[in-house]
Amino acid sequence: MTKDRLIDAATAIPAASPEAAAEYERNRERLVAEVNRRMEARPDIEGLVGRDNLDMMRDNHANHARFVRTILKDFDPRVLVETVLWVFRAYRSRGFSDNYWAAQLNVWIEVMKETLSPESSTRIYPLYDWFIVHIPAFTFLSGEAVSEDAASR
Repeated sequence: MTKDRLIDAATAIPAASPEAAAEYERNRERLVAEVNRRMEARPDIEGLVGRDNLDMMRDNHANHARFVRTILKDFDPRVLVETVLWVFRAYRSRGFSDNYWAAQLNVWIEVMKETLSPESSTRIYPLYDWFIVHIPAFTFLSGEAVSEDAASR
């Protein structure tokens, strides 16, 4: 899959309602704290994030929530794709495994369903589903970009 096809796929994500975006924002810190707690409790966490990377993981979760808040309020498919590709490159280069993305996104979905109203979590879920469905493309394209950067040096 190309970056342009990812952007096209992102345009099909149904918009979250303003109410869902507002509820996500009101609960953002609570969501982050619970995602952190659950991820830190995993017996395989070091294999997912690498040695001594828990602080970086926590930062990623806080940044993720701020980014999702922005995307929910002001959706831009190009910004969405470019940002996710940057995140994949940055965190993979610091030792995060490819399996981390599915693990943490599934936890986000669980926590969101438990924390937000059914209406809001249903309206936000398509974005998270899009993230998960496209993990292989993000992994491929971010790896391709890393290889191109190394080749140009």
